[in-house]
Amino acid sequence: MKIKVYFVLIAVLSQARVHAQQFITKAVIEYEVKANIKKTMGNGMFEDMLKDQLPQFKTAYYNFTFASNKSIYKFDHWDEASKKVPQWWRKSDEENIWFCNYETGKMNMQKNIDGTNIDIEDSIPKLKWRITNDTRVIAGFNCRKAVAIIFDSVYVFAFYTDEIMISGGPCTINGLPGMILGVTIPRLYTSWIATKVSLTGVDENKIKPVSSRKYYDLKFLETTIIDRAKDWYSDDKTENEEIKQQKARFLWETLL
Repeated sequence: MKIKVYFVLIAVLSQARVHAQQFITKAVIEYEVKANIKKTMGNGMFEDMLKDQLPQFKTAYYNFTFASNKSIYKFDHWDEASKKVPQWWRKSDEENIWFCNYETGKMNMQKNIDGTNIDIEDSIPKLKWRITNDTRVIAGFNCRKAVAIIFDSVYVFAFYTDEIMISGGPCTINGLPGMILGVTIPRLYTSWIATKVSLTGVDENKIKPVSSRKYYDLKFLETTIIDRAKDWYSDDKTENEEIKQQKARFLWETLL
């Protein structure tokens, strides 16, 4: 009899957990975004002098606020060490905003490039994921690992939870059967890890597109970045591999 009661209790608790998962329809997820900035810098005289004054990592905190299958992702604050990073280097992080409507598959985002905000409207990029059996716990949620390739050759390693039903993630990373709580992109030397999930105090009025007089598409943004990067190291007759990688990272980071 005791064994029977035990299994009934387990079944009830399991069913209650399933129902509890369905109630996570809106939340605010905080991400710690950590970039190894010294890895991305060149090895010239100026870069070497600057490295001595900088922390190893640039660490920012972003909020992903979602409700009704819509989300907005934007900067919140820096950690204390990152305040030593020059303001001109931090400005883009502070100005960038991503709004996604996962029902329509459309996104709206503001990207800051060299001090200028460019407003984008386009379809949310679709990633082709390969889901693995690896798991880990992030911010108290059981997550499963998935792998995708973006920009033809850049690997993305993500951990998602199906306990949060929205198919979103930081920046434009999305498309898994649940919410992405952890991301690593080795070639960008950057990771995104959820530190907490708040189910109360969600201000749905903040979940709205960036207002602009004129919007551009992702192709225009890509062309703009490539044109601006042409002048980098213009005194060099040939580009070495390091310079090519710096230009590529600039492109990937801006389109992400």
